[in-house]
Amino acid sequence: MAHHVNVSKLFPALYEAQMQVETAATEAAETAGLEPLLIDLVKLRASQLNGCAFCLRMHTRDAVEKGETTDRLAVVAAWRESQYFTVQEQAALTIAEQVTRIGESHTAPAPEVDVAAALDEKQRAAVIAVAIAINGWNRLAITSGYPVAP
Repeated sequence: MAHHVNVSKLFPALYEAQMQVETAATEAAETAGLEPLLIDLVKLRASQLNGCAFCLRMHTRDAVEKGETTDRLAVVAAWRESQYFTVQEQAALTIAEQVTRIGESHTAPAPEVDVAAALDEKQRAAVIAVAIAINGWNRLAITSGYPVAP
């Protein structure tokens, strides 16, 4: 964007509201019994699709700290072409893509992933909540021009 405006600094209440969404989504994921690395994969995939360098760096580091491998991280963008991800992770990545690309594909399920068989209703709802939260963060970080330097 040509003229970044740091929305979170100018409207701290919006940032705090986004933090509440993040907290609620994390609690939903924990309640639904989702693995923390699965949640990191959802955040990474949405951030890849949105092109959010700030969130990509943060959630890659989070995943590495939790024991994620560089091989799996390297192929998240092409997860459908790899055999690295469990059926549950594939379902979560499918949901993340659907939520992130809602304007393009609306909510039609990907035919090759049986999301309902891999995740129960509570788990699907939790993944949706996480995807909504990270999409909000991506939009805040990108439009605010959050710095990403070595």
